[in-house]
Amino acid sequence: MSATDHSHSTSSRLPLRRSAAVLIAGMMTLAGCDSGPGDRSDGVIGEAQAVRFAPGQDGELAAAPTTQAMGAYDFANGNAAVELVIPNVVPVLFQYVKPGDATIVLRWTTMITNSWYDATAPYHPTAIGVYSDLGRRPASESMDNEQMNIALLYASYRVLNSLAPQAKANWDAILVGAGLDPDDDHESTSDAIGIGNAAGNAVVAGRIDDGFNQLGFDDGRTYNPRPYVDYTGYTPKNTAYKVKDPRRWQPDIVANEYGITRVQGFVTPQYALTEPYSYDDPTEFSTPKPKKSYAQGPMGKQGYKQQAQEVLDFSATMDDDMKIKAELFDDKIRSLGFSAVFAAQSQGLSLLEFIQYDFLTNLAAFDTGIIIWQEKTRWDAVRPFTAIAVIHGDDEITAWGGPGQGTVNDITGNEWRPYLQSADHPEYPSASASFCAAHAEASRLFLGSDTLGYPVEVPAGSSAVEPGLTPAVDTLVVYDTWSDFESDCGDSRIWAGVHFPDAVPAGQAVGSEVAGLAFDFLQAHIDGTYTP
Repeated sequence: MSATDHSHSTSSRLPLRRSAAVLIAGMMTLAGCDSGPGDRSDGVIGEAQAVRFAPGQDGELAAAPTTQAMGAYDFANGNAAVELVIPNVVPVLFQYVKPGDATIVLRWTTMITNSWYDATAPYHPTAIGVYSDLGRRPASESMDNEQMNIALLYASYRVLNSLAPQAKANWDAILVGAGLDPDDDHESTSDAIGIGNAAGNAVVAGRIDDGFNQLGFDDGRTYNPRPYVDYTGYTPKNTAYKVKDPRRWQPDIVANEYGITRVQGFVTPQYALTEPYSYDDPTEFSTPKPKKSYAQGPMGKQGYKQQAQEVLDFSATMDDDMKIKAELFDDKIRSLGFSAVFAAQSQGLSLLEFIQYDFLTNLAAFDTGIIIWQEKTRWDAVRPFTAIAVIHGDDEITAWGGPGQGTVNDITGNEWRPYLQSADHPEYPSASASFCAAHAEASRLFLGSDTLGYPVEVPAGSSAVEPGLTPAVDTLVVYDTWSDFESDCGDSRIWAGVHFPDAVPAGQAVGSEVAGLAFDFLQAHIDGTYTP
């Protein structure tokens, strides 16, 4: 791939269009998320519209709950998952977790969508839940969405209070705003509230000790729990201040605009030991050795330098189109999450179909991540910022010079930085590429087509990296197919300087394979034929 052949999607410059009743747009902006049930009578998700992509800044992460007027929610025709849960979850999630910290984001989204699926399974002719089997409700109760919406709201409430008990006021507000009682905690198989509570509690019980260390006691401690903290004993070969082995990952020093710094730690290495949904043993999967990063073979040093130069070539030629795509795919909610909502809208999925589809895409990515984290730990591979500093040191190179600087030819290897901040984990294989591949393949399998047509409106100057400058004009990016979406997602990690080229196909191969397993797993549950 050349440094100029970068666009797999349709991009055009045009005046930005505002749509008065865009459901997704209400969920897009972290500051002041609003939601509304819309006006539907057919029980399907509202008409698909272009997503307006305006990356949120830290100062905008207000988590004030978004609520309906008491009793005003249209349970019969609405989709409470999209209209009530997601708009309230996103700002709270980003208050505690950065959008790029995919492992935590995926745990939230997978458990939430799992609860939706299990809570609505009794309203399907054959489906059984993953963590509960709550019987079958009469067909008359699924003639509209009312009972399913109530069940999924209570299931969400139970899961959310497990994931973020500190935000209980927000979770209470979701139910209260829809005219429901958050204190009603009864479980049953005969009414929607009881079904939702039972399903949500079962998901929590099934995942609370799954190896992810959600409670913070997996390292054997009795007091002062440290939720989500590593218990595997991982230690980097290099420090943030000294490179001992140029083949291995080096923690970066991350600073904010006021010079307050932190040293990276490998985020959730225990993810590799977490229980998967769709397969039994992650060690049955593997990725090829990153030979260039390891500088192996007779041309080892040349390969090490070659892949670093490829990253620098993209750095020097990165245009607005590449920059906005890099930022889009760095945000897993806006890229993965909202492309799924758009696809469901555009295909007119029913509430049940949307829930099945959304759970599938999340569990496919979640199970993919377990293998990816296993391989990241195994290879512990160097990031480009380290390799470029090792190769070039104080020598001048041609590359992006930082926000607003464009391409310069006198930046040193030690000064060079990628367009995006390198993530808190080893380089190989690419996690983002793997998640996008899993998401795209799961979508193709469930929806039966590669067709997507996902439009993302990017306002001028909305870049989080180069605010006020990038893009220079209002821009519309359209992903016509899932293949285009998957391809640009992987390539954007190279453009942005956070991955070497070999990491992308290695991640994509894992994601594509696991998506097939996830589809089979979920389809067996939908058919009611699943056996452990």
